[in-house]
Amino acid sequence: MAQLGGWDGYRVEGLRHEQRGDLRWLIVELVPLDGVARYCSGCGASVAAVHDRSVRRIRDLPVFEHSVELRVPRLRLACAACGPRLQRLAWLDPHCRVTRRLAESVARLCTVTSVLHAARWYGIDWKTAKAIDFRSLESRLGPVDLDGVTRIAMDEFAIQKGHRYATVVVDVARKRVLWVGRGRSRAEVRPFFERLGPERCAQLQAVAMDMNTAYDLEVRRHCPNARVIYDLFHVIAKYGREVINRVRVDAANQLRHDKPARRVVKRAHWLLLRNPANLQASERIRLAEVLDANQSLLAVHVMKEQLKALWNASTAWSWRKAWRQWHAQANESEIPALMHFAKCLRPYWRGILSRVRWPMHTGLLEGINNRIKVIKRIAYGYRDDAYFFLKIRAAFPGLG
Repeated sequence: MAQLGGWDGYRVEGLRHEQRGDLRWLIVELVPLDGVARYCSGCGASVAAVHDRSVRRIRDLPVFEHSVELRVPRLRLACAACGPRLQRLAWLDPHCRVTRRLAESVARLCTVTSVLHAARWYGIDWKTAKAIDFRSLESRLGPVDLDGVTRIAMDEFAIQKGHRYATVVVDVARKRVLWVGRGRSRAEVRPFFERLGPERCAQLQAVAMDMNTAYDLEVRRHCPNARVIYDLFHVIAKYGREVINRVRVDAANQLRHDKPARRVVKRAHWLLLRNPANLQASERIRLAEVLDANQSLLAVHVMKEQLKALWNASTAWSWRKAWRQWHAQANESEIPALMHFAKCLRPYWRGILSRVRWPMHTGLLEGINNRIKVIKRIAYGYRDDAYFFLKIRAAFPGLG
């Protein structure tokens, strides 16, 4: 049993069983071996003198169907350099109540399930399992390597209900999470750029984001050489909410006396927002009927496709021509929602034009945000931001 246990520096004095509720426990009594070298846990020096000893109960991996508890006399050595210090053991960390192999097994299980389920599996407290996993993640991940980062993407995700958000920053080239922090304001994302430092900030070439003014201003303040690229998906989603939905609702209100026609317009919500290439044959027919029946809906739908084409311009000159043409058509449409959107979009032209030089988007971040939602659901939420953000980093280690 001593050879199987691998408790270096100790031998098995006795074994016994205990029944605790529904569990049957194997109690292993250990005693220190005589004549072996003992090393200080502080400085690592060999120390012969023993200051005192106390018996501790230590959890170990189960043996078959039995939970295992060790009764370990822990020695405090009288180190001349450090004073009274615990003896260093290869299989047990100082002041821990679980062996290293049990801690490693708990940490491995936490990678595929929640802390609570891992704790119940091994019969330990969930706070102990969380502390084990936290230490394992810290030691395995270490500090983030920020050298050589030239292109990043920034986005927000909901961390709690009530419009509480966090920001995640990823390295686009290596597909790894660089930083996660609570909030989405300028002051709350500033710690990332401060950690990056002026020299690394100067090396940033492009930053992809949605039309978040706080992100934009912080990038321009700290990264003078970086180009801001606005993501197509977020702009089109904003267009759908503020223009297409507004025109659709107005069209439905005008048809309040014609209930069948009003019903057709109201049910065309997703038809108008989806990509026409993804529609089925029957859905294309329905969409054509809706657009033929309302000129305003037809106009804003065509303008949406032209707006998407701005992200596919091959040169800056062709982009400028298409940009001016789109704005001219928006103003000539006399549709208030479309005219207002075009006016609000005009100050963001540099971020859209940068797409010609840097064909970047936040698609990687959208996938990361979906994975973050899964991580939250598995654990039914997290109380500790530092632990939660470490779990996110561990889920996206990158390409090396």
